[in-house]
Order: sequence, then structure tokens, then C-alpha cells
Amino acid sequence: MIAVRAVALLHRAGVPTEVLHLATGAGETIGAALVADPRIAGVAFTGSVETAHSIQRALAARPGPIVPFIAETGGQNAMIVDSSALPEQVVLDVITSAFQSAGQRCSSLRLLCLQQEIGPRVVELLAQAMRELRIGDPARRETDVGPVIDANAKRALQDHVDLMRRTARPVFQLELPSDCANGDFFAPCAFEIEPAQIPRNEVFGPVLHVIHYRRQELGSVLAAISGTGYGLTLGIHTRVSRFAEDVRSHLRVGNTYVNRNMIGAVVGVQPFGGEGCRERDRKPAGRVICTASRSSASAPSTPPPPGATRACWRRSSSRGRSA
Repeated sequence: MIAVRAVALLHRAGVPTEVLHLATGAGETIGAALVADPRIAGVAFTGSVETAHSIQRALAARPGPIVPFIAETGGQNAMIVDSSALPEQVVLDVITSAFQSAGQRCSSLRLLCLQQEIGPRVVELLAQAMRELRIGDPARRETDVGPVIDANAKRALQDHVDLMRRTARPVFQLELPSDCANGDFFAPCAFEIEPAQIPRNEVFGPVLHVIHYRRQELGSVLAAISGTGYGLTLGIHTRVSRFAEDVRSHLRVGNTYVNRNMIGAVVGVQPFGGEGCRERDRKPAGRVICTASRSSASAPSTPPPPGATRACWRRSSSRGRSA
């Protein structure tokens, strides 16, 4: 409905109808027909890795010139927290990054890595903060977490959480209120896992995975994150600038956020794009144009002054709309 309304406004503003079209429908029908049509000179796609590979194969099979293809397939986005970080600030940014928009942003936090000296305190505060989240109709001001996109998404999330309950340690799971019994609502939850349990596929919803690490284990944890093949957003919480630079140098990502949340790239200020994708060694012949620009944003690693709002405290939260 939003796309229909946006296109109607663009047509009213003067964009010719023969230039801008909106074709809605299933990817297997509408999308596949468009990708296969020789008149299509370029494709931009946002969605799953599997669908991106399907599009890439279809474009590679077309005769003639190579067709530019831009694919944004989400991320296994991590936040790395060292022992110098401020637990209250970390938790506030984790709640925003992991659960705002019901965790349905490609930039949402999926993996929280805590140095062991700070881990128990952060987990304790995180569980308390999650308890305060309100699930419900997103049109209401008091709602923090709305529904996920559809029943299939809810089912996939439930399957993953069922697996986590058998193999991981629960941190906290919110209970759905009675007025959310009908609909595609999914309660935010968090689990403690080992690096070997990092999901290979993006878990697109309000599910957070927490890893505890010793300082000497940081390299192996970063290697495990890199091994997922994703590189969209990265969060770092620390009061040691050398630590932030060391983490950044080991992970190839498009957007790095230091001492702030990981969502809300500012349009016109921060270029938004990622690096890498899963199954890189299995790509068919063809060409993919990848956005590889890198940007970073940081905020102070000290609490805001009394009475100050977080928006005006952050250096990175001025101008433009958030994406």
C-alpha cells in the first residue's frame, strides 16, 4: 500500500507513467518475468540470499551484454562490546538496534558479543530492559514492537527459537499480551550461544544472540562473524579507540557505528551499503555490482548530561531522515 501511494504521488508530481511502473505480485511470476525480459537493463533487489542467487542465475543465462545487478541481502550484524564500555549505554543501544521495527531492518542487530568481564552485568540489564518493551499495534504511541511482516516470517522465527530453546541458554523472552494472540506478532527474545552456533542465515526478526568472549578469544570470534559472509553493519562499544580500530580492521562491513545504535543511517549523510554475501564461492558466472562504500558514525562513550535527550546528545543524530 505504501508503494502504491508513493508511486501515485510521483506520477502526480510529473513523473511520466510510461517511465515509472509498479508491478505487484509474487516473485516467481512477476519478478521472474521481469528478470528474464531482455528489455530489462538492470536489476536492484532487496531480499533473501537465495532469491538473489536465483536472480543472478537468470541474468547470467540471458544472451547479450552483462546486466548490472545490485543485491542487498541483509546481514548477520554484530555489536562488539569490550570491558571498558558502559553497560547502561550498551543496553539502550542493543534494545533499539535489535528490537525496533520488530528486528525487521536489514541493519538490525543479530549478534551481541560481550567481553566476559562485562557480560553478566549487561545480560542482567538487558533482561530487565526487554521486560519493559510493549508489543502491539504500531499505530499506538506506547507500542515498542509491532508485528512481523507475515505468517511465513513468524513461522520461520518460531522454528529458530524452538531450536535455540534446545541448544542455547535463554536470556529472556517477552510474553505476548492477550490482544496480540491473533496476528503475526512475535515476542522479542534473546539467547546465549557459542561462536560455533552463529546462524548461517539471517534471522529476520526480534531475536538476539549473545556471545561471551575472553579478550584473547576476540580474534576467533571476529573470524566466526566474518565466516558468515555478511558485511552490512557493525556496532562497537568501547572507551578505547585502539580497540575500535582493531575490530574495524578485522571485519569488512559497509557501516560501522561506535558507541551508538546500529540502525538509522542518515539519508544524504551516510552512504548505506555492505560488503560480501553468503556462499560467495558458489556464485554462477555473471556480474554483480556490489555497494562497497564504507561509513562510520560515533557517539560519546559517556552518559548524557541530566535532562538532555539522547537525540541531542549524539553527535551523529542531526540532519536528514533516518533510513
